[in-house]
Amino acid sequence: MKAKTLIALAVMFCQSALAQEAPRSFSSMQKSLQPDKIITYKTIGDRELTLHLFFPEGFKAPDSRPAFVAIHGGGCVSGTPRRFYPYANALVEKGYVGISVEYRLVDAKKGITVFDCVKDGRAAIRYIRANAKEFGIDPNRVAVCGGSAGGHVAAGTALFEGIDHADEDTSVSCRPDALVLLFPVIDTSAKGYGMKRLGKEWARISPVEQIKAGAPPTLIFHGDADKTTPYAGAKLFTERMHEAGNVCELITHPGGGHGHINNDMKLFDDAIRRTEAFLEKHLGE
Repeated sequence: MKAKTLIALAVMFCQSALAQEAPRSFSSMQKSLQPDKIITYKTIGDRELTLHLFFPEGFKAPDSRPAFVAIHGGGCVSGTPRRFYPYANALVEKGYVGISVEYRLVDAKKGITVFDCVKDGRAAIRYIRANAKEFGIDPNRVAVCGGSAGGHVAAGTALFEGIDHADEDTSVSCRPDALVLLFPVIDTSAKGYGMKRLGKEWARISPVEQIKAGAPPTLIFHGDADKTTPYAGAKLFTERMHEAGNVCELITHPGGGHGHINNDMKLFDDAIRRTEAFLEKHLGE
């Protein structure tokens, strides 16, 4: 065999080995994961909004499994369901049906605001619960997870009563049975994030201002060095949840910036373990 051919084969072997040994990362999971099914949950004008579903092994439609619904971040101006595929898929091997939600993004030209993002999130949970039998889901074990702006939308499914599409069947509850918030937009005041975009109605759509008794058990992950969604907001939210008699746990990462979990797979895996334990405790059987 010629020397050039041997060298070429050696290079190919090395490249293949490096590819196999490439470190696991959040971005690699975003790219590689593929949902088992994509369905439309809401049509607004000519826009179809979708749910991206991940089913556990042995899944059958008659099942009654817990659901873990993931809502991506991006400041409500960017992102797709794929961004949160790693979270939607994270508990599938534990028997959950994972779902990543598509919602409209803020677009001044089209008149789409943050209120519309929230309306879409609430509509998604209603659709999941109304069609739980079709998805093999227990409608009383629906957990909603959101990161950053997606955390705001997730909190809105529980707290922003009345911010709904006009054609929604509000007899179906959009209140999740548990919330998991990752470095969320939780305070939209001048001390937090989003007041400029929301204007005079900021308090109506600020989670820390809308807490009431009966909110779902909530788990929050936040870094205390987060300069995008200040940590003080997560602390205030937790305090007010306790004052209202609600369950709320705040997991603090010292020195963690915005999106810290997504940048370190050890933190990601730890967050998933903690989430699983929290949901096992609060969703029940």
